[in-house]
Amino acid sequence: MADGQQIVVIGAGIVGMSTAIWLRRAGKDVTVIDRGEPGQGTSFGNGGVLASAAVVPVTTPGLAVKGPKLLFDPNFPLFLRWSYLPRLAPWLIKYLAHANDADTRRISKGLELIVGDSVEQHKALVKGTSAERWVTESDYVFAYRDQAAFDADSYTWGLRREAGFVPEMIQGGAVQEYDPAFGPETGLLAVMKNHGHIRSPGKYVMALADVLRAEGGTVRQATLEDVDLKDGRIVAVVTDQGRIACDGAVLATGVWSKPLAKKLGLKVPLESERGYHIVLKSPSKMLRSPAMIAAGKFVATPMEDGMRCAGVVEFGGLDAPASKAPLAFLRRMIKQTFPDMTWEDEEEWLGHRPATTDSLPLIGEINGTGVFSGFGHQHIGLTGGPKTGRLIADLMSNKGTNLDLSAFDPARFA
Repeated sequence: MADGQQIVVIGAGIVGMSTAIWLRRAGKDVTVIDRGEPGQGTSFGNGGVLASAAVVPVTTPGLAVKGPKLLFDPNFPLFLRWSYLPRLAPWLIKYLAHANDADTRRISKGLELIVGDSVEQHKALVKGTSAERWVTESDYVFAYRDQAAFDADSYTWGLRREAGFVPEMIQGGAVQEYDPAFGPETGLLAVMKNHGHIRSPGKYVMALADVLRAEGGTVRQATLEDVDLKDGRIVAVVTDQGRIACDGAVLATGVWSKPLAKKLGLKVPLESERGYHIVLKSPSKMLRSPAMIAAGKFVATPMEDGMRCAGVVEFGGLDAPASKAPLAFLRRMIKQTFPDMTWEDEEEWLGHRPATTDSLPLIGEINGTGVFSGFGHQHIGLTGGPKTGRLIADLMSNKGTNLDLSAFDPARFA
């Protein structure tokens, strides 16, 4: 696509805004549309970590056998709204089919390409802009009860080491010397250097929208209703605010991308992996760095408005309200990990991670339509958003890319 062409980016989350900025810098006329304000959807509530070491999918070997048992384990952060199971089952069978060593290693290589240089990609996106202040370089800590608990994750750590991520180990009393917020239940830290976090994901994406406007792009609040195709290629998007002519488009609406993808001839096995967070307002202690609490599989991150504890996996679709059990589990794990911590207030949130059956996003053109996909990031949306946006901008411009993106090919599900 030549410079000056009109591109509509559908979706104002981290992926959409990153893509729009890189497209604008490549000389495109860019309009972002979203039914809500920028950064107020799924991007708002993530754990905030720039998790470059997040190169291992959930579907590690053995999950297909252990999964059903874990659903009944009150000490494991996996939940299911049982009434949703008949609808979930076809997706779940394909998802669990990847829980083997060969697929896990293949998926890990794909994740590494998207997230491995996350901090550098975020810094490149925001350098010299008003959004720069939200990006904080920091350690990323994995907190365990003891050496045995760490050793139980040896397969996962083996894959991280193969990707170049080797932790610094801290044990015993040195744990509390490193960070006094941890209680006695935490006896070992695996510390990853050269990571980072965002001090307010929602405000960060709103700041990215300001960056796009300052650089000549447009952000419009509008609901997508349809797309116009001519000879199989997009010529306009139709919204409740009117028709917007375009030469190309980007679909970056997370788990809500399925209907438009289907209209474009792409049936995507995509489900909502419901995630929760609780923000502890004015805590008596604040972590020095983001921490993945291994026992509860949740991330605790120091942020502008308090300490955000985010995690839990629940399958229950897009329409059901928040469940009590995941939030109760999260509170129990917080008190176990930080027994001496107090706080003044709490804020709860439920969001929808877009999960494909192979744990990899869709990045590329959909069926030659001129519409490029940028969705399906599951747990790595914030971490990999700027890299995804840069890749899509390269694909839509004359720059191209020399990276092998076949793992993210939208046509792989055909």
